[in-house]
Amino acid sequence: MTAAKPFIPLDEKFPFDRQLGIAAAPLVLVNLFTVVDPADEAGFLDAFKAAAEVITKQSGFISMQLHRAIGDSPTYLNYVVWESTEAVRAAFTDPAFLARLPAYPSSVEARPHLFQKVAVPGFCTA
Repeated sequence: MTAAKPFIPLDEKFPFDRQLGIAAAPLVLVNLFTVVDPADEAGFLDAFKAAAEVITKQSGFISMQLHRAIGDSPTYLNYVVWESTEAVRAAFTDPAFLARLPAYPSSVEARPHLFQKVAVPGFCTA
C-alpha cells in the first residue's frame, strides 16, 4: 500500500479518489485489507497501528474498529466513522499519514470505500 501500490477500488466504476470529491456528512469509511502473504500479517498489524495513531488524531475523526475474518482468511475490515468527506480527504492527504503507508508489507491490498447510512423503515435509522 505504498505510493507505488495505490488503493484498489472496491467498486471499479467509482474509485475512492472520486468518492473523496463528493461532499457528504456524516459517513463511514470501510477499508477491506487482504494480507496476501500470511507471513506479513504481523507486519500489517504494526503498520496499521502506526497509521491509526495518525488517523485517530485527525479533525473530524469519530471512531474506528478493525475486524479480522474468521478462520484462515487473512482479510481485515476496518470501519471508521467520520464527520465528513472533507475530514477523510484531509486525513488521507496528511503528510504524517502518507509517511506511514510505506511500512505496510508489499503483499497487503487495501480497498477503501465511503458509505452513508440508509434508512429502512422498521429496521434501520438514518
